[in-house]
Formats: sequence, C-alpha cells, structure tokens
Amino acid sequence: QVQLVESGGGLVQPGGSLSLSCAASGTFFSINAMGWYRQAPGKERELVADITSGGSTKYADSVKGRFTISRDNAKNTVYLQMNSLKPEDTAVYYCKVDVTTTALWKRVYWGQGTQVTVSS
Repeated sequence: QVQLVESGGGLVQPGGSLSLSCAASGTFFSINAMGWYRQAPGKERELVADITSGGSTKYADSVKGRFTISRDNAKNTVYLQMNSLKPEDTAVYYCKVDVTTTALWKRVYWGQGTQVTVSS
C-alpha cells in the first residue's frame, strides 16, 4: 500500500507563485512516473505535468514555460513549482504516482488533492 501526502497550494494573486509537493510512503518495489493533474469546477481532470523516474518531463501546453515539475527520488517526492499564475490555473491539484508493487504489479495512486486559487 502507498500513501501520498500533498502539501502547498492556497490563494495567490495573478502573476504570483506557488509550490506543491507530494510525498509517497509505504511498501513498494519502485516508483515510476510521478505527475500532477488538476480539475477545475465543471471540467474534467487534466494532466498538468509528469516526470519519469529518469527525469524526462512532459507539460500541458497551457503551463509550459510557467510550471516546473521535479522529483527527489531519495525522498519519493514530486514537486510542482508554479510561476506567473493565472486565474485559469484555479483548480484542485492532484498528484499521481505510478508504482511497481513488491509483487511486481503496476498500480496507480492519487493524492487527496489540494486547492489552488488564483484571484485578486
């Protein structure tokens, strides 16, 4: 079983910055890709950014150049640095972790979500 604990988020003015983190703990063989998704009211959950165990990254077009995803493999933690925030970035942000279990099954775990609100 894997537990994910998200932190960060909150209220920020347009143009401001926020940082999110998501720490994974529990028993597993390995952590593979880690990522961030978001869901705004009335919209579907969408990919924001993800990062492989090797450090390759992918970003949604809407956040390229403004958001940076990173990970600390020693701490099993993924981060999302969000700069130049816009009101349309307002959403609940979820971390997603792809895990290989000790039995070598592939499993996906989601964080509990953290609210990011961009408003003046």
